[in-house]
Amino acid sequence: MPIVPDMVGISVKDIPHAIRFYRLVGLPFPDVRPDEDYVEVKTNGYRISLNSQALEKEMTPGWVAPRGQRMGLAFLCESPAQVDETYAKIIAAGHKSVKEPWDAFWGQRYAIVADPDGAHVSLFCPRPA
Repeated sequence: MPIVPDMVGISVKDIPHAIRFYRLVGLPFPDVRPDEDYVEVKTNGYRISLNSQALEKEMTPGWVAPRGQRMGLAFLCESPAQVDETYAKIIAAGHKSVKEPWDAFWGQRYAIVADPDGAHVSLFCPRPA
């Protein structure tokens, strides 16, 4: 069997807070107890997990808190209006904007927000021709 992509794990400080953020972009994470160290959801054939930094420290000798944007998550929206609406919903919920929605030169409506731990999350869709 070939090795295939299966899961993206996101290291977070506060799993319930991260769940609330990622639900705004449509990931149906279940509710968890505040002391849970791990939760996952399967969507579009992939699993996405939220891993507490406490768990990361236990599993990884020499673990250091992430810095910078080494990897990004991008969510495909159905329309330019959905990009704008989702961005507005996330900002209204108190999360930070990285870049307001714009029409990118590569032909997409695009916006970037920050999750509760500062990871950049892109919202995009192809612009109609």
